[in-house]
Amino acid sequence: MNRIYKLDKGVKYMLIASFAFAIMGAFAKLASLSMPSLEVVFFRNVAGVILVGIAVLKSPMKNKGGKALLLFFRGFMGFVAVLAFFYNIAHISLGDAMTYSKTSPIFTAIFAWLFLSEKLSFQAWLAIFVGFIGILFITQPTGLGFSKYDVLGIFSGVGAALAYTAVRELKSYYDTRAIVLSFMGVGTVGPIVLFLISPYVKLPELDFMLGEFVMPQGVVWFYVLGMGIFATIAQLLMTKAYGETKAGIIGAVSYSNILFSILVGVLLGDSLPSMITTFGIVLIVLAGIMVAKTK
Repeated sequence: MNRIYKLDKGVKYMLIASFAFAIMGAFAKLASLSMPSLEVVFFRNVAGVILVGIAVLKSPMKNKGGKALLLFFRGFMGFVAVLAFFYNIAHISLGDAMTYSKTSPIFTAIFAWLFLSEKLSFQAWLAIFVGFIGILFITQPTGLGFSKYDVLGIFSGVGAALAYTAVRELKSYYDTRAIVLSFMGVGTVGPIVLFLISPYVKLPELDFMLGEFVMPQGVVWFYVLGMGIFATIAQLLMTKAYGETKAGIIGAVSYSNILFSILVGVLLGDSLPSMITTFGIVLIVLAGIMVAKTK
């Protein structure tokens, strides 16, 4: 009976976290109407640095160290993945942007096999195959190939997967907060550097990582604040969820984020996904659940 209670509690936390992530995406989309996605990423990470910094001041970190380059790699890959993710939030439907980001477990399985020598079962390989078929249904490539949003969407999953793979190695050497700060720190300093060089770079293809800083005015501050609050709530509840029950179960429940994002996106004016796109989303969710079950 106690196990059932704990399972239900973990699932409840993850469902609320998934909804909070969808609301965070909505605030990010609204903020993107008045500022470049690069600036949205900046404010998202500044909030994280402040919160984690307060936690570090209260309880200093204990690090074994020795993997500084890998720590930076984790932060850098997480940062560029989030740049792609928030750019897509601003330009395509919220549900599609979230679906692309949720391909990361599929790519993480591949990278763990390549770089960490983790064995993949037949079910895991099948999940990867199903996931790639789902990606094809969502992107629906033509003779001209993938669109810019498709490429950035896939990269948001690949980049996050590389960052998560690095975390598996780093957790034996660094405090969890140091690993989080590597991402938030790069995500705060990186936009400042990109803001400084943006006036001198005239490449439309790189507009997802370039932009002019625009001081938020009026209701935009509310969007920025809401984004930070709901992102923090989501992170905290997700952490509690993984502490309550098995990672495989929580990982599967986390895909409810796609459904919540589609519904919230519709309220913001997004169109409902087509039948072909919906089938692709179902395949990606199925692949993610299959990967989660192998863990």
